[in-house]
Amino acid sequence: MRPFCAAIDWGTSNFRLWLLDGNGGVIDETSSADGILKCGIDEFEQVTETHLAELGAPADLPVIISGMAGSRQGWAEARYIDTPAALDDVVRLAVSVPTARRSILILPGIAQRDAKRPDVMRGEETQLIGVAASGDMLACIPGTHSKWVQVKAGKVTEFYTFLTGELYSVISRNSILRHAVDTDHLDDDAFETAVAEALRDPGCLTASLFSIRAGQLLGFTNPGSGAARLSGLLIGCEIAAASKLYGHSRTTNLIASGKLAELYRTALAIAGHRVRIHDALQASRRGLWIAARQSFSNDPAVRKLG
Repeated sequence: MRPFCAAIDWGTSNFRLWLLDGNGGVIDETSSADGILKCGIDEFEQVTETHLAELGAPADLPVIISGMAGSRQGWAEARYIDTPAALDDVVRLAVSVPTARRSILILPGIAQRDAKRPDVMRGEETQLIGVAASGDMLACIPGTHSKWVQVKAGKVTEFYTFLTGELYSVISRNSILRHAVDTDHLDDDAFETAVAEALRDPGCLTASLFSIRAGQLLGFTNPGSGAARLSGLLIGCEIAAASKLYGHSRTTNLIASGKLAELYRTALAIAGHRVRIHDALQASRRGLWIAARQSFSNDPAVRKLG
């Protein structure tokens, strides 16, 4: 079967490529650790062509890319578009790579140019295309830098980034709490208790964090509960802030996969949110396919996302 396009989610640390048919179905796929941190400025095309060749992709197959390949340190800079940002414009303003041997488009990110609340996203906008299309939604996209995004009538009107995942990594590896965190074990009860604690009093986060170590030293807590408690406190504080911003009355669209999806689903339920889960990889893939269909299709009727 001849693919319609290749779709690439190119992150800081990881690379994922799908060959997609005309209906967005996966013909073949591959992934690697070839994130942009491993690619010199002259290596992006080589990495792309190597992966395409491994999957037997035709030489003239067009490619659509989202993520950090469009950053200043990436293959070709796809400048941010400003909020309120129409998801249609993310596709319309895609940047072509003029030096590439085939047709390659890179999708731009979105910027919130507000001196009081500056923020940026790159990659999450493609997931929103895959989930939101032209509708309204409140989205939570967990990760190293978790995003809470408000979409109205197909436009990203505002968003917030929380360093939840990065804080977990830094604290668990480089702080005094590294002695109290077993990253291979996650106690469900300890996680839920920590989430509830953070929701009640998010302002005491730093004190609550130190109690992870003190509680173990003094014999009040299970030594194996440190990772769960750290995760629960950080996620709980994130959700407490988001709940203050957006309330609890709307459905929260959780765009996540695997264990992270389960942790956030549990924490959001404790906070009283109604949750609708969307698989993160599927959202990225569908968003890329929608963008490719609009960009590469010869059918003039293909004008809208969705």
